[in-house]
Amino acid sequence: MVDYLLHISSLNLAVISGEQFLLKTPSLVLYWSMKYKIKNLTFTQWVKQVSFIVLFVLLSFPQFLMAQSKEIIYVGTYSQNNSKGIYVLEFDREKLSTSTIQTVHDKESPTFLALHPNKKFLYAAYREGKNAQDKAGTVIAYSIAPDTGKLTKINEVSSVGASPCHISVDPTGNVVFLSHYQGGNLATFKILETGGLSESKTFIQHTGKSVHPNQKTAHMHAMIPSADGQWVYASDLGIDQILKYKVNLANGTVDETPVIFQASPGAAPRHFVFHPSLPYAYSLEELSNTVSIYSVDQTNGDLSPIGRINMLNDKLHSDYNAGADIHFSTDAKWLYASNRGQDNLVVYKVDSTSGLLETQGHVPSGGTHPRNFKIDEKGDFVFVANMETDNIAIFNLDKNTGMLKATGKNIEIPRPVFIDQLFIE
Repeated sequence: MVDYLLHISSLNLAVISGEQFLLKTPSLVLYWSMKYKIKNLTFTQWVKQVSFIVLFVLLSFPQFLMAQSKEIIYVGTYSQNNSKGIYVLEFDREKLSTSTIQTVHDKESPTFLALHPNKKFLYAAYREGKNAQDKAGTVIAYSIAPDTGKLTKINEVSSVGASPCHISVDPTGNVVFLSHYQGGNLATFKILETGGLSESKTFIQHTGKSVHPNQKTAHMHAMIPSADGQWVYASDLGIDQILKYKVNLANGTVDETPVIFQASPGAAPRHFVFHPSLPYAYSLEELSNTVSIYSVDQTNGDLSPIGRINMLNDKLHSDYNAGADIHFSTDAKWLYASNRGQDNLVVYKVDSTSGLLETQGHVPSGGTHPRNFKIDEKGDFVFVANMETDNIAIFNLDKNTGMLKATGKNIEIPRPVFIDQLFIE
């Protein structure tokens, strides 16, 4: 008589023919155990041998007991130079190589993407409207295949404004925020139970101008939510303002009367980041090529300026310079910002008490026009999207110094302008 017992724990297994093997594993192992030893039956001997072989393979190669993990990179592009829209890539961390597993081109120029906090959905801001007469852009919601990272369209809605340039999702996963550069306005959308999007719930037009020739009208550039989702901070490059809007998470709307924080004339606030653990925020200013530092009131989210620092390398000359993107390292000890013109990334050390920045150096971007970059979520690499040279350069990140070193590896993609990362376990 043969019983089959399932043991879900570390196992001590004594196995066959006078030799004993003491084997332990923290994984789940299916083990067949004989209650009665029937030495003379061929079937019993066969079961013993097969059981041993199966156990030996599973214990020697535990990767067979677990699902294979994958790293997916999503790239947004301008639809130029034969770009195929959104690129879905699988990244090999050991070889620093990628393979294209999907391209999606539902509309022209999906230039900015945003992952839902649950990693099940992705939202894309397309520059092209819903039809030829539509001067607005389009927002498309996608579901993400849990085993491959591939995208499937859920629905599309009008962005309402012209030239959508930035999209973000509130940390609770209820609201999508959209910024329109050309139109100088913003829109919000409620996320539905399916992961799809409602039609626009809020549409707000900014007005005004500032001192630079590029600031003759409002130019919204980014909406960044607070960590608790109560507020969203809108950076308007054209009017030198950061506007704090109260968010209604249930309705997918924002209060239409913002609190306004005035930037320096001609600064052009473009992108904005919060320190993940300290009460400070940092505004990348495109036209002045500076980063402004703010303390954040923990009771009401108000900003107070406490410092400002240059982005440029004084040893280099360029007739054109424009700040682009800004991100923290995973440990938040270092802050990085990219510049188009000098085509480099500046590395700042963050003071853990004051929040102020100290320049550590500048690193060439590995191409031309580094519009966007991504800090690897494991903290090992930085991926830099160089739009004009059609490449994403991969850098090693030194966690002790914060400095970057070129690996010599590139991902060749036409007109890359956005990068994000997804881990599939």
